[in-house]
Amino acid sequence: MQISLTKKLATAMGVKPDTGDESINPLYCWTANWTNTFDNRKEDMVVMVNGATCFTVTIYGIKRNQFKNIEAKMLAAIRNTLLAMNLNPELVEEYMAGAGNITFASNHDRKMTARVNRSGLDAAFVVGRAVNESGGGIKFEDTMGGSASKRPAGYSNNPDGGFIPAREMVKALTELTGKPAYKYRAFELLVTLDLDIYKATRRLIVPADIDFAKLHKVLQRVFAWKNYHLYNFAVYDKKSAEPYARLVPDEESLDYDDTATLMSGHRLSEYLPEHSFIVYTYDMGDSWEHKIELVHVIDEHNEDSPYMLVAIGQAPPEDVGGVGGYIDFREIMLNPNHPDYAETKEWAGYWTPELGEWEARPKVID
Repeated sequence: MQISLTKKLATAMGVKPDTGDESINPLYCWTANWTNTFDNRKEDMVVMVNGATCFTVTIYGIKRNQFKNIEAKMLAAIRNTLLAMNLNPELVEEYMAGAGNITFASNHDRKMTARVNRSGLDAAFVVGRAVNESGGGIKFEDTMGGSASKRPAGYSNNPDGGFIPAREMVKALTELTGKPAYKYRAFELLVTLDLDIYKATRRLIVPADIDFAKLHKVLQRVFAWKNYHLYNFAVYDKKSAEPYARLVPDEESLDYDDTATLMSGHRLSEYLPEHSFIVYTYDMGDSWEHKIELVHVIDEHNEDSPYMLVAIGQAPPEDVGGVGGYIDFREIMLNPNHPDYAETKEWAGYWTPELGEWEARPKVID
């Protein structure tokens, strides 16, 4: 594997790379740069962009004293990012074996310099958002480049020629190895938010081993929540129909219930299908309770996920006052003659009583 270094990164690493070998398959070539995630504080991040697909891999939270021995972290980041996208492990390992050990080259390609700079900005947005949402809990992360790679690229130079780097990487790897892109155990879930006047439901396919932090993000997306409030997951026992465990996102949440379990390191497959169902509660004031039921297990899923199959029923806007407040709010929004309609509509912003076509469309959820 050949990694071309920007001058800034080469200096930080203390290496003097050679001119490189142009005969190497571009799929085994990357261009790497060193950047910061935040403007107002120093969180170092190495960004690597693939020469054939523009796929991005990031290493966030790397210490500057680790730059001199970074090869192992680079290889691990590429492998971990591909696996985090639920790609077939056999495909990933064949690619990594074909790539071999890292050799460093100097970067003289202006086009790739521009691409790695742009990818660094996209990655900083994705990583920075995740770090902020975690309250600073993420100290090191090497898999979030995959999310940045799902953003369109190439439109600035050719409006009709844009592409999605993640898709290009998957396509290239399947062509290289001849192996299926995806092959993993998945769950089909039915998630129900009971609003009394109707039920907002989302039918999802997720990896069986999805962690609860990722599942939280998926549920936020499909119900259009804004991640403003606290949340937890309660697992219900099949025999007793009583809560078996409650999982919370951080130490602060344990102050309210010292019998709860920190969800870090725990995965959905630990609790389903063994237990009956899970309730995801978001916003302890409005108390939005989403019942998560396992529809069936897919032993060898061969598509990307998390994926929303079906969406029925609009979810409420944030801070509307729980189910009772939402019922009152919705009645006003459905009656333009109501004296409070203009004020309520202004408060609601872009919210609409019915799901839009894009909101209801089946899609991969990142």
